[in-house]
Amino acid sequence: MEMFAVFGNPIEHSKSPLIHQMFAEQIGVSLEYQKILSPIDSFEQNVVNFFSQGGKGANITLPFKERAYQLVSELTDRAQICGAVNTIMKLDDHRLLGDNTDGMGLLLDLQRLEFIHSNSKILIIGAGGATRGALLPLLEYGCHITLTNRTFSKVERLVEQFSGIGHIQGREICQIASAEFDLIINATSSGVNGEIPEISPDIFSSEVACYDMFYQNTLTPFLSFAGEHKTKIVADGLGMLVGQAAFAFKLWHGILPEIAPVLSILQRELRI
Repeated sequence: MEMFAVFGNPIEHSKSPLIHQMFAEQIGVSLEYQKILSPIDSFEQNVVNFFSQGGKGANITLPFKERAYQLVSELTDRAQICGAVNTIMKLDDHRLLGDNTDGMGLLLDLQRLEFIHSNSKILIIGAGGATRGALLPLLEYGCHITLTNRTFSKVERLVEQFSGIGHIQGREICQIASAEFDLIINATSSGVNGEIPEISPDIFSSEVACYDMFYQNTLTPFLSFAGEHKTKIVADGLGMLVGQAAFAFKLWHGILPEIAPVLSILQRELRI
């Protein structure tokens, strides 16, 4: 039986074992998938040990994605551009291949929700690893991206890096005060602490869709705030979680599983 795992700290909340077991059932394979709580100072050794003991693939979550990027011996093009790895596969020659499926998972979910089209004007709040992973697929899809962040120097670096791929610009948070976007994405970790990004409520309207990469069993703080200011079309990041897992599963097994039935089960479990 092939062995897989997800590494993180914390990790107890992870839905990855459940998701991958449901994917495996779809295609009739058996696998073992475990959660591994890695101490901050021994992540690399834990990953090496897992693969040396027969591991086939691993998912990487916070706070280790950048360190996984440094650890692997080969990178996919999208992982190279993102500068972060959320999926590792052991190759036949025992080298470790790093990929980043976060952005593809996001794009797949936004398409499922019918939140975007090829010329959508999107505001992304945040300039950290989550944004970095999302930019390549969205820009290649044809979206027009505006980035904003409390620390604007981070925005400037991302705009410089991705400007050759598609339409992208940066704006100071204080300069964004009107509903000029088709979609607003919260890519900050503010929801983890029950907070919202420092944004003007004037950016919301009944015509704007809002998406939060964070998810919980109730409406996230960002989506609640958007709803209080006219927004009616909202979604959290649970679908992105399932989407990125599906692309990781495809890397390991060569088949893209069906996402809808898995997402439906997770949604029911979370809302109970």
